[in-house]
Amino acid sequence: MLDDRELGDAQAWLDEWRSGFTERARWARALSARLPRLSGTARSPDGLVSATVGPGGDLLGLELGEGVRRRAAAETAREIEVTVRAAREALAEAVREATAETVGAQSATGRAVAAAYAAQVSAAE
Repeated sequence: MLDDRELGDAQAWLDEWRSGFTERARWARALSARLPRLSGTARSPDGLVSATVGPGGDLLGLELGEGVRRRAAAETAREIEVTVRAAREALAEAVREATAETVGAQSATGRAVAAAYAAQVSAAE
């Protein structure tokens, strides 16, 4: 049977666990609300190609500067691919930052979210 001190210790432990759980759930909800609004944008080194990807890594916007008219189409295509990839990397970084700010980058949840997002963005390529 538990004495009063042991019962008090057990109650304190349960209260702390419940409080921690509530806080982690709040952080997870905050992250869940942020993820669908994230995007990634990148610009080519010469500034002629700009790409924006949405939360799933899908291309949302592509801007081409007038200077691409003076290039071979194959060169422009390669530059678009490289810039879209950089935009997806920017998205992955935004996810890592949001995760670190909410659930913590090193938490089990944070690592799982970052890994799942990295896999999802890679699959979009």
